[in-house]
Amino acid sequence: YPAFPILLETVRECLNDVYDLPGLTTLLRRIESREISVAEVETVQPSPYARTLLFGYVAQYLYEGDSPIAERRAAALTLDQGLLAELLGRAELRELLDPAVLDEVEAELQRTAPDRRARDAEGVVDLLRLLGPLTTAEIAARAVDGLDLELLDGLSSARRVVPVRMPYGEAWAVVEDVARLRDGLGVPVPPGVPAAFTEPVDDPLTDLIGRYARTHGPFLVGEVAARLGLGVAVVRHTLQRLEGQGRVVSGEFRPTASSDSLEWCDAEVLRRLRRRSLARLRQEIEPVPPATLARFALSWQRISTTKGALRGIDGVVAAVEQLAGVPVPASALEALVLGARVRDFEPAYLDELTATGEVVWAGHGALAGADGWVSLHLADQAALTLPEPGPVDGPLEQRILDALAPGGAWFFRQLSDQVAVASRAAGDDPPDDATLSAALWSLVWAGHVTNDTLTPLRALTRNGSATHRSRASAGRPGRVSRTGPPETAGRWSLLPAVDADPTRRAHATAERLLDRHGVVTRGAVTSEGVAGGFAAVYRVLTAFEDSGRCRRGYFVEGLGAAQFATPGAVDRLRTHTAVGDKPVAVALAATDPANSYGAALPWPETGEGGHRPGRKAGAIVVLVDGELVLYVERGGRTLLTWSEAPDQLTPAAEALSTAVRRGNLGRLTVEKADGAPLLGSSTPLREALGAAGFVATPRGLRLRS
Repeated sequence: YPAFPILLETVRECLNDVYDLPGLTTLLRRIESREISVAEVETVQPSPYARTLLFGYVAQYLYEGDSPIAERRAAALTLDQGLLAELLGRAELRELLDPAVLDEVEAELQRTAPDRRARDAEGVVDLLRLLGPLTTAEIAARAVDGLDLELLDGLSSARRVVPVRMPYGEAWAVVEDVARLRDGLGVPVPPGVPAAFTEPVDDPLTDLIGRYARTHGPFLVGEVAARLGLGVAVVRHTLQRLEGQGRVVSGEFRPTASSDSLEWCDAEVLRRLRRRSLARLRQEIEPVPPATLARFALSWQRISTTKGALRGIDGVVAAVEQLAGVPVPASALEALVLGARVRDFEPAYLDELTATGEVVWAGHGALAGADGWVSLHLADQAALTLPEPGPVDGPLEQRILDALAPGGAWFFRQLSDQVAVASRAAGDDPPDDATLSAALWSLVWAGHVTNDTLTPLRALTRNGSATHRSRASAGRPGRVSRTGPPETAGRWSLLPAVDADPTRRAHATAERLLDRHGVVTRGAVTSEGVAGGFAAVYRVLTAFEDSGRCRRGYFVEGLGAAQFATPGAVDRLRTHTAVGDKPVAVALAATDPANSYGAALPWPETGEGGHRPGRKAGAIVVLVDGELVLYVERGGRTLLTWSEAPDQLTPAAEALSTAVRRGNLGRLTVEKADGAPLLGSSTPLREALGAAGFVATPRGLRLRS
């Protein structure tokens, strides 16, 4: 076997840590000496080694188009365009070259950039030598402000520059160009030019057209012909000769140019354009600052102060789909969470969806006071997004479950009758309404029972002790009804059974995380309390990466390399690097998934001895262009701040005031900020709150809803 040494070395490199190399070498030697014969066999399936190679090949070429745009453009720019043009025809770089780089390089070549302008007489001479003849106005555009252009007369007297008649008007040229302009364009030699500068030039057209190419970006043949007063055919023939010498390149370069027009560019200029564009693209694919992720999260989850806000009942469905399975405080669900996403949100929208069975809500545990953690789910996906039910506390709760077990939905009074019969059969007294209501809500928080409306949830959280206080309803809260207490209204039923297959649940969890966050990090997974933590989701996301459904990379600086994102999310993330001229402020519940702080991003440092922020029920965060500016602790009496700049505090205070006036926070009285009383001092924060409508009272700064 003549190829045996190559085969042996290849096997060594590919299987180094897999097989016993001495034994493999002995085997190959025996094959070479014909002690063992080799037979060719066709198999139905590839071997494990070949299967790995085949999978890598398919993944590489099938999912290559799923790469983020910046990575694809950067990879394309690293290719040898000359070789590609030789293999495939003319170069097409219109989608790769950065338009801003084109303008920047053009300004440098034409000496219109501020740092490239002429500053004195020597600079003007160099300008004319490099660019060719220029009119007085063109020289003025390329000179620093205040440069006296009367120096041209002095240069002309010294015979360093001469006036010439060009197709575009009277111009100035260096004396060295006189013979070249005469032989190439027929420009008369000005009187008084020394004979040494009038010697014939071998190839004047190549010199003039080559200089035009060196001092411009991509151009058309007609532009050169109009500038030099030549025929189009003459210019094209000269450019073709230059292309044969490797001095110019033809192709498609400018994004705004017509697709049927052939452009030309100097080879060195094109290399500069490619290097600059590649450098800019590599800068784009660098990790973005953490604040960029915070801005991206607001846009990705379509918070209503940003573009793409949701509307109507369809908007509620879209928001529920993205929030499926995320526990949030019940008191913040409608006013702060859904209200922040759906611009025209009304509680009736959510009631319609739950009454028709499209949306299901579930409890995740009780909170201090009359509040608890709840989540929303689309009915057709609920088996994969619902939480695992908790244990049943006592016999009364078990009797409620037994009454609901046959199925259907039961009003409270019907349920009370069934439980009373079961209690008497067991020798116990029937429970009163308050006891039965408490047991029913215990099952809700344990993840067993739900309702076809959120009315009982609203009644429970509006008794004044919920974590998030909102404006009181128009009705009479606490009114005793013949059908039961207000917090038991509607029809009660068991939640759908949870899918017990761990693989399907892990797969669905990973898909939800990608859909909800766009860029999934360890902190984002941990903050949602996913079963198994980040380690369980990591295995599924790694499989997603292998199949091309997501990408792993270092997208946000400071968060480690274990970040997963869809290609579209990476592209959108990078568009949020720059902030707009007008600050964008938004007030969110601290537990909202759109708040990246305390989840994907760490909380900023606070002063020594001050309170520590956290993703606590009842707390509010105010973000300005993705930067955390205010943190309102539960109850609203104390604030934490991370800025004293009026351009951040003013919009932050206005956003907080708007949330209060909409009834999302109830009455708010701020007593302290960063541990210090607000009254009796004049600080930028107090001035911003006063401008936003907060009024000084003996207890602090107050704003009513």
